[in-house]
Amino acid sequence: MAVFDDRPCALGEGLLWHPERQQLFWFDILGKRLMTRVGDQASEWVFDEHVSAAGWVDWDTLLMASETGLWRFDLNSAQRDLLCPLEADNPLTRSNDGRADPFGGFWIGTMGFDAEPGAGAIYRYYKGELRTLIPEITISNAICFGPDAKFAYYTDTVTKRIMRWELDGTDGWPIGDAELFLDLTQEGLNPDGAVIDAQGNLWNAQWGRARVAAYTPEGAFLRAVEVAGLHSSCPAFGGEDMTTLFCTTARAGLTDAQISDEPRNGMTFSVSDVAQGQREHKVLL
Repeated sequence: MAVFDDRPCALGEGLLWHPERQQLFWFDILGKRLMTRVGDQASEWVFDEHVSAAGWVDWDTLLMASETGLWRFDLNSAQRDLLCPLEADNPLTRSNDGRADPFGGFWIGTMGFDAEPGAGAIYRYYKGELRTLIPEITISNAICFGPDAKFAYYTDTVTKRIMRWELDGTDGWPIGDAELFLDLTQEGLNPDGAVIDAQGNLWNAQWGRARVAAYTPEGAFLRAVEVAGLHSSCPAFGGEDMTTLFCTTARAGLTDAQISDEPRNGMTFSVSDVAQGQREHKVLL
């Protein structure tokens, strides 16, 4: 993988390829900033609270998740308008992984600042309603959706298991009980962010393993793409033809010696011609 952006993140997350702007956005959660790059032009927005994930609403607008709420964020003016609170009354938690679903909803997970067991949850925001989907999550991650819009996927990283949940075909709310899709306990892998390509393969960034691993729709290992940052955290497909794989990494949890030995830890990476990605879904407000 090549370095796409050399600004190191304490905790890179929330990659979003905006399909209309043809522009990549991502977050440094611990740095409280939203980052972007177009060609040689790199820029960022810094906030007074932790921000972690986003979906695109239109050319100028993102839905952005923070530790206290979901916000309408204007990329031109940097104005932030509250859509709804998100655990705003709980100072122990923050937002984490999130992604728009095929129905225009937005799934967002929370977690404790110190990954306190069961302190977080996964929610869905849809047509003005924020509904709790899964309570007592420790580290919410891997929220993504298949190209047939039939299933949502997610993980509680500490369980080392990625789950699959059937979606109602009308409004996208999950139905029944989630089922096991992928069990990584035997390999000792920690599933972080994930994205699904146009063929239904799930690409999972694996914390502490410096890679993004792909699994077939049946859960079989397909291949892995290595990154330079040890803590690979969130993948996304983008680029003009949607075949470039991007991945954020993190410096959190690394020693000074590890960072000195590999200064690219925390940077954001890209590799072209990996697989055909899906267009990121639009959030309907």
